[in-house]
Amino acid sequence: MDRHLCTPGPEALIELYGLVPLPREGGRFRQTWLGAQRPDGRPEGTAILMLLTAEPGDFSALHRLPADEVWHFYTGDPLSLFLLPEDGPARTVVLGPDVLGGQQVQFTVAAGTWMAAEVAGGGAWTLFGCTMAPGFTYEDYEHGDAAELAARFPREAARIAELSRP
Repeated sequence: MDRHLCTPGPEALIELYGLVPLPREGGRFRQTWLGAQRPDGRPEGTAILMLLTAEPGDFSALHRLPADEVWHFYTGDPLSLFLLPEDGPARTVVLGPDVLGGQQVQFTVAAGTWMAAEVAGGGAWTLFGCTMAPGFTYEDYEHGDAAELAARFPREAARIAELSRP
């Protein structure tokens, strides 16, 4: 049986999933799972859907979290995930469907790693997800300061400036 898969555009996905702007970080998102509350008040885990476009200013700004975060590619164009680990060189991981060409459909960002994401060059939009355990809380989010990060990672200053927000 021949099947055709029709992928809706970003506007249809925003409406379908009820995605709303993500404060400070950027992009549009919706939390899709919130695990049970742990004794320390944190959720066992969380999951979100997120959409970025190639429109100017639409990116996930540099930030870091105190727990590992698993990124999942769903559909659209590849996603460029820029990483600044405390104990190693900067790197970029591309999430997308071309797994034989080196793209990842799932990637875990280690706790404490500075991260930012944008639609990979030449693309228009991407739909992806992020999962954390223990779960995300807004108190966990540490927003990157471009000047401080550029001083710590001088070779990456230009990229840091591109992927930062006040």
